[in-house]
Amino acid sequence: LLLFWALAFAAENLTLVCWRSPLWWWALENTNQKVVQFGFWLLRYICTFMLFILGMKAPGLPRKPYMLLVNEEERDVENSQPLLSNSSRTTSTWKDFRRKLRLLVPYMWPRGNHLLQGLVLFCMALMGLERAINVFVPIYYKNIVNDLTEGAPWHTLAWTVCTYVGLKFLQGGGAGSTGFMSNLRTFLWVWVQQFTNRQVQVQLFAHLHGLSLRWHMGRRTGEVLRSVDRGTSSINSLLSYIIFSIVPTIADIVIGIVYFTSVFSAWFGLIIFVCMSLYLTLTIFITEWRTKYRRDMNTRDNEAKSRAVDSLLNFETVKYYNAESYEVNRFNDAIVTYQVQWKVNASLGLLNQTQNLVISLGLLAGSLLCAYFVTENKLQVGDFVLFGTYIIQLYTPLNWFGTYYRMIQNSFVDMENMFELFDEEQEVKDVVNAGDLRLEAGRIEFENVHFSYVDGKEILQDVSFSVMPGQTLALVGPSGSGKSTIIRLLFRFYDVRGGCIRIDGQDISQVKQASLRAHIGVVPQDTVLFNDTIANNIRYGWILATDQEVQEAARAADIHDRILSFPDGYSTQVGERGLKLSGGEKQRVAIARTILKGPSIILLDEATSALDTETERNIQASLAKVCAHRTTIVVAHRLSTVVGADQILVLKDGHITERGRHEELLQ
Repeated sequence: LLLFWALAFAAENLTLVCWRSPLWWWALENTNQKVVQFGFWLLRYICTFMLFILGMKAPGLPRKPYMLLVNEEERDVENSQPLLSNSSRTTSTWKDFRRKLRLLVPYMWPRGNHLLQGLVLFCMALMGLERAINVFVPIYYKNIVNDLTEGAPWHTLAWTVCTYVGLKFLQGGGAGSTGFMSNLRTFLWVWVQQFTNRQVQVQLFAHLHGLSLRWHMGRRTGEVLRSVDRGTSSINSLLSYIIFSIVPTIADIVIGIVYFTSVFSAWFGLIIFVCMSLYLTLTIFITEWRTKYRRDMNTRDNEAKSRAVDSLLNFETVKYYNAESYEVNRFNDAIVTYQVQWKVNASLGLLNQTQNLVISLGLLAGSLLCAYFVTENKLQVGDFVLFGTYIIQLYTPLNWFGTYYRMIQNSFVDMENMFELFDEEQEVKDVVNAGDLRLEAGRIEFENVHFSYVDGKEILQDVSFSVMPGQTLALVGPSGSGKSTIIRLLFRFYDVRGGCIRIDGQDISQVKQASLRAHIGVVPQDTVLFNDTIANNIRYGWILATDQEVQEAARAADIHDRILSFPDGYSTQVGERGLKLSGGEKQRVAIARTILKGPSIILLDEATSALDTETERNIQASLAKVCAHRTTIVVAHRLSTVVGADQILVLKDGHITERGRHEELLQ
């Protein structure tokens, strides 16, 4: 219905284009008949316009029938995709198009960069100039044919030929795809593409780092990285397709309809309009139908990449259980499942054949009509050449329109996962007008704190304690009692469900997270290092530290001599997650990193529980130096490791069951 109403409304608009034609009703000499015809036309125009607007606002057909083509197994695969919601998987990619476009518009206009803004405007001007050249090339081709058939003077013919060749040089072969104008525009647009790609990746990277620890603990790293990579690469292609392919193609179609209607006959404009409308409608309809197969391909592709990354990250476990063949077979099965998506190629063949049929029928109808007018001496031979040249020139970008539209659809599908990453809200946010933490002495207070990771099961229940400046508090208890949760709450990885946490009398939920974490250092149980040099891993505690300061921190952590024993010294690569170093070496690097940071509050989360006795004793000595005169909270399993603590809290099931010094608890 929308297509029919659109055609009806467009037909009434063609009347405005042909207002000078003597064949239309306003050329009638009888004024009364003219008034009547005008009244009928105005009524038709208003009615078709209202129906067209109504069709645009209508909800359209439900997407449920499309789901009948998806079998139960495919539904299970779709529902298992964590990054892409069920609703977005069964709806058109054009849903929320305005919201998606709003996210893309800032990258189309480089704010703050006047040079790139000038390049954008210049590229737009080149694109407009290309549209004008596309009109004049067939006209000059027609003039050459007429000059040859009519025996025009040589200098006139030579000038016409030179002008035609010059325009063809600017336009290029076919439709300007390889012409000087197009190549110049493509060359200049590269700078804008690089800006766009950089901005999107940096913004998304910052957004991911701003998400909560809860989200990061539940993510699938390989899937996230694949979605980010595919989404960012799709943005540039999407912008290029829309700005320099879809918009120029539609502009060429409109210009062609207006030109042939006003210069030749309204019949030519009608043929072009019907052919183009049918072509675009079928292309959009079939491409929308193909979209669900593309989504299914992305789902299976994500699963394959996620399996690969997960297997490589846990390669030690694979080796322990001699499971190399199992992992290879799992990855092979995922790839095979991805590659059997023959429906994508089959539906593409159907689309190409449909487009070819529509184009051929339109060319046949227009050529027969033009040949008839030539035989009736209503048109010249050059006009037939002009029509054929213009139509072929028009069909060349139109033939690519289906490809452009498919690529836009694919880009939207590829970006859906990335947009959902952008939609992930930051769980822990700074309050409005939050100030910096003013650290004076380092007193820590937990006041009636309640916390749960999920509703219904509290990890901490009414926990209250205080740590005086410079003192050491130890948290002991069985696994799952809430010890590490207290560390995470103090870092404000989560917000408490009840109660309050204060540092020097300031509620940590009312200060900026960056200022809070700047004063806290941590040595975790499982130290994970970056795949970089030892020096850079230590320098991570303070990015601006000099080499001398890095070495001093290493000496304080009692690892300087060990580092110098390596062939590359401080330039030694530690490998992914620091696997080239032993457990004790990694812990000492983490201690050196914390020393370099110079925090006023130190958190030790079972920092020595996974080490042997001798290494544990040595690292305990290093930690004692680090924690001297600093407020310290230590998480431990055994009382024997926290003998020197000023206060020990024993936790069980989220409650503080005992508190006191080591000797008091032994009694």
